[in-house]
Amino acid sequence: MSYPKLIEEVIIQFSKLPGVGRRSAERMAFWVLNHPVEDAQKLTRSIIDLKENLKFCRSCHHLSDTEICPICSDSTRDQTTICVVENPKDLIAIERSGIYKGQYHVLLGTIAPSEGRGPDELTMAHLINRVETQNVKEVVIATDPDNEGEMTALYIIKQLQSKDVKVTRIGLGIPMGSSVEFSDISTLAMSLKSRRVVTENI
Repeated sequence: MSYPKLIEEVIIQFSKLPGVGRRSAERMAFWVLNHPVEDAQKLTRSIIDLKENLKFCRSCHHLSDTEICPICSDSTRDQTTICVVENPKDLIAIERSGIYKGQYHVLLGTIAPSEGRGPDELTMAHLINRVETQNVKEVVIATDPDNEGEMTALYIIKQLQSKDVKVTRIGLGIPMGSSVEFSDISTLAMSLKSRRVVTENI
């Protein structure tokens, strides 16, 4: 015997969430069913608010509910260093390490020719503009050590080669093919401490 249509529809929607199977979706649906309607309304409002009001920081492209994110607004951070990451989750992972106190730039992806994604589809031009117009002394490349991350890093290195800025790459700790997002805090701290100066011929 199947569930009533109203419950089944909620189960189907929850099943679309990453990592949520049919059984977990059923538990979520009955959690909503067994709690006050106010809880369901709060959940619904928070999801709609997320979709309607979350934006990308105008400066670094991190997720924010304001035009400029709290990190970019923090005057105590080192304004002369920019750490370049692939996505907002990588930024959060590095922040949790507690070792880095500069600014960020989120590319919102990597260069991936096989998927038809080049530099123009990323925030690359804005990164170059920040280096040219702000008092940036060091750019730390923290893309993943996989093929796409390395390709993206090499492109950044080439674009910044003629600029008066030191370009470094996060170092020891993160093995080839792994992800910044899923690295533990101590590994990220080690990588940031051991970053190395890079050239186009790396």
